[in-house]
Amino acid sequence: MARPSPLDDPENAAFAWARYKRLMRFMFGLTMGVVIIAMVIIYKEVEDVSPHFFIATALGIGFSMLLMSALMGLVFLSSGTGHDESVDNSLDDLGPSNPQTDWRKRD
Repeated sequence: MARPSPLDDPENAAFAWARYKRLMRFMFGLTMGVVIIAMVIIYKEVEDVSPHFFIATALGIGFSMLLMSALMGLVFLSSGTGHDESVDNSLDDLGPSNPQTDWRKRD
C-alpha cells in the first residue's frame, strides 16, 4: 500500500509550490535574458534576415528553456519534498530473485 505523500499536508504543499514558483520566475528571467542576447547576436552578425526568423528563434529558445525548466522544477519538487519515497513500487517483487513471479519464465 502506498504511504501518504508529504505533499498531502497543505503546509508542506504550499511551501513546495512557492519554491517551485520562485524557481520558475527566476528561470523566466534567465530565459528572457538568453533570448535577448541571442537576438542581439543574430542582429549584429547576420545581414538581411526576415523578421519571421527573429520571431521563430525567440519562440523556439523561449519555449524550449521554459519547458525544460518546468519539467526539471517538477522533478526537484517531487524529490525535495519526499514525494518520491512515498510511491509503492510493486514491481520490485518481479525480480529474478523471486522465480515464482518471474514474468520471463513461461511454462
